[in-house]
Amino acid sequence: QVQLVESGGGLVQAGGSLRLSCAASGILFSSNAMAWYRQAPGKQREFLASITTSGTTNYVDSVKGRFAISRDGAKNTVYLQMNSLKPEDTGVYYCKHLRTATWGQGTQVTVSS
Repeated sequence: QVQLVESGGGLVQAGGSLRLSCAASGILFSSNAMAWYRQAPGKQREFLASITTSGTTNYVDSVKGRFAISRDGAKNTVYLQMNSLKPEDTGVYYCKHLRTATWGQGTQVTVSS
């Protein structure tokens, strides 16, 4: 059974940075593609970034150049480095195991202006 636990969220001022972590268990982590999503207040959950088993990354246009997804196979963890944060980046951030469509519980990010 796949389990994902996000951490690293918090309150940050506009222009600041945060690094989110998603620790995975129950899977052969190195052979699975992972992704990060965000759900802003009153909006649908949206795709932000993904990373394949070979390390190929993909981003939604709104975070390109500001966010970076990465993975550490030894730690079974995927990261989302977020720089130049904006108030519109506020929301709950979720990681997802793509093959099984398993979600973590989410971590709150609040960016103040």
